[in-house]
Amino acid sequence: MSEQTGLVAVHFGAGNIGRGFIGALLQEAGYFVVFADVNEHLIDSMNRAGSYVVTELDGAQAMHTYSNFKALNSISEQKELLDWIARADIITASVGAAILPRIAPTIEAGLRLREKSEPAIVMACENALRASEVIRDAMQDRHLAHSRAIFCNTAVDRIVPLQPAGSEPNVSVESFSEWVVDTSPLDEHKLHLPGAKLVSDLDPFIERKLYTVNTAHLAIAYLGQRAGHKTVVSALADPDVRQAAEQALAETAQVLVAKHGLDAGEHASYIAKTLQRIANPAVDDEVVRVGRDPVRKLSRHERLIGPAAYFAENIGTPVALLAVIDAALGFESEGDSTVEQLQGDLRELTAQEFALQVCGISRSHPLSPMLEQIIDSHKSALSVGM
Repeated sequence: MSEQTGLVAVHFGAGNIGRGFIGALLQEAGYFVVFADVNEHLIDSMNRAGSYVVTELDGAQAMHTYSNFKALNSISEQKELLDWIARADIITASVGAAILPRIAPTIEAGLRLREKSEPAIVMACENALRASEVIRDAMQDRHLAHSRAIFCNTAVDRIVPLQPAGSEPNVSVESFSEWVVDTSPLDEHKLHLPGAKLVSDLDPFIERKLYTVNTAHLAIAYLGQRAGHKTVVSALADPDVRQAAEQALAETAQVLVAKHGLDAGEHASYIAKTLQRIANPAVDDEVVRVGRDPVRKLSRHERLIGPAAYFAENIGTPVALLAVIDAALGFESEGDSTVEQLQGDLRELTAQEFALQVCGISRSHPLSPMLEQIIDSHKSALSVGM
């Protein structure tokens, strides 16, 4: 392992978000960043170039060069990676929420080698609630996890569009970004991260983002595909799609104001800014890419069922969100195994079983009758098409 003094961060996931957002912000904060990934081509291109450029796709298209890093193959170079984890001040991840338990053993093995008195601060940077705790809970040695690491949940937000072929390791992103960190687990420990927003209560921030930015993106993708659009920007330009998406966001706004006490006027501005960001042609994306993995996105605490369930419990019938859920159940994407899984579950499970097993909604929940009616309509359509 090469000599390195000063702050060290290990980041799992050298993809577009890893390079263009989390890793970039860490380097701006003065950290030497060790990227860990399994994509050998990407790792080689990063190390061979020795730097990469992040281009912001707004206005003058500002360009920033980053070179305070190295990239490792987390499988073939695991021994060196463990040494870096043992030295790291911060360990972050943007690998996808479903992959977090798989990186936990590697983090745990690195922490076991740790000799530093200060614990490492571990942060999963995913579109999921309490994602850092997923890593912690996947570790076998709970005492080690608590004594040598502090797990801080985060909320992250930056749109990274589909990149042009051959552009790696460079990456293009929107100029807007937000990284919010829950500091409540830190106690007296300090987190050096000037580019992040540090808060003591993360839930309002993470649900504001999940139920606004992610719900908007997903609603536009699912409704847009149903209307025959291929990209998010073209879908949002469709007055009917935009109106339906705005209605869904009006319902999530009611949820966020009621649940977290957000200022309604400020949140309305946040919604308008979100739609403006998504409408930017420079960060356009395919509806099939935005809508992928519908099974996870239809789960209980995700961006559709989460706000719809709260709305049904406390406000009334979430008509607009149910329309998006309806479109989600009809989402098509060739080669997406989760779409095949979704259609298989629709065929094989009863509406009540599907609502419980896929969406986490029991028969006693006020959302259940409305949700089961939509599920039944899709079951009937699939049986006709067989």
